[in-house]
Amino acid sequence: MQSSSIENPLVIGLIILMCILLLVIGLLANLLIGIAQVRREKEKKSAADKIIVPVIGLLLCAGNSALAQDIAAASSKVAASGIAGLSATAFYMLMGVVFVELLVILLLLMNVRILLKAEKAAVEMAVAESVWKKRFVRWWIRLNSFKSKEQEADIDLGHDYDGIRELDNRLPPWRLYGFYLTIIVAGIYFYRFHISHTGPGSVQEYENAVAKADLEVKEYLKQKGESVDENTVTFLPAPADLEAGKVIFAKSCIACHNEGGGGNVGPNLTDDYWLHGGDIKSIFKTIRYGINAMPQWQSSYSNKEIAELASFVKSLKGTKPANPKAPQGVLVNEDADSTLNAKTISSIH
Repeated sequence: MQSSSIENPLVIGLIILMCILLLVIGLLANLLIGIAQVRREKEKKSAADKIIVPVIGLLLCAGNSALAQDIAAASSKVAASGIAGLSATAFYMLMGVVFVELLVILLLLMNVRILLKAEKAAVEMAVAESVWKKRFVRWWIRLNSFKSKEQEADIDLGHDYDGIRELDNRLPPWRLYGFYLTIIVAGIYFYRFHISHTGPGSVQEYENAVAKADLEVKEYLKQKGESVDENTVTFLPAPADLEAGKVIFAKSCIACHNEGGGGNVGPNLTDDYWLHGGDIKSIFKTIRYGINAMPQWQSSYSNKEIAELASFVKSLKGTKPANPKAPQGVLVNEDADSTLNAKTISSIH
């Protein structure tokens, strides 16, 4: 007659051990679930929660499975022979359940350790932030020289407006010292610009700026060839300038003055008689602004080009064009700028 394995002391001891281990698993699982719920509220489902909760469920299932196997093993009838009155199969099955439970406990402890480390790091970070905030608050209070609530009674002026009390607070140090600095700067400015006059005043700065702008404009016009006008134009004897004036004359003046400047609708440009002045400045002005039926060429040519054309017209004096027109205007004597280089003129004409 085989005795029930439930009466075997080894079986009873293993069942008690499995129950204790299962109880430990349940306590650790509940602890992890509680910690995970707290962290979920703080971190809105952080990565640690997503990992720990499924593991807890898996471990609880493993614990329940181990308990079921334990009960099945305890209720089974085994032969008296084997290990300590148990068959090898029953013994190893019970030990397997114990091993699984120990493994589950180990995994739960590892998760507890991970959570504790994370919580410790969060606490340290919070402490560091708190320390930084306290230092900033202390610095801010010192910078602005704030008074504590306990000290407000000493500076209360006794004026209360709808619960708003008037306090005799001093200006913050940064503002007070900044005001002192402006006084020093104002003194230096007053001495330099109004006493020693070592620095330019506002009027002088304006005049300097205008003079600088005028120089820049003149330099720009000079580079562009626009700096010359009817007041500054001079005769240009260079062959290149006269040749450029000849090209413009052939393009725009032959229709009225004929080739060679002998005159057609317009007057003869080769004699000593002029309707509007025969010096280089008068010729430049007439070409630039036009007169009577003569168009204004300032919209077609630059001042430099008009100066070249005026120089070419001036160089026509004394030449012998075919069929010259009768003299018109007033006889004009030669002036200084009409003294021409005969070789230059002959090379152009």
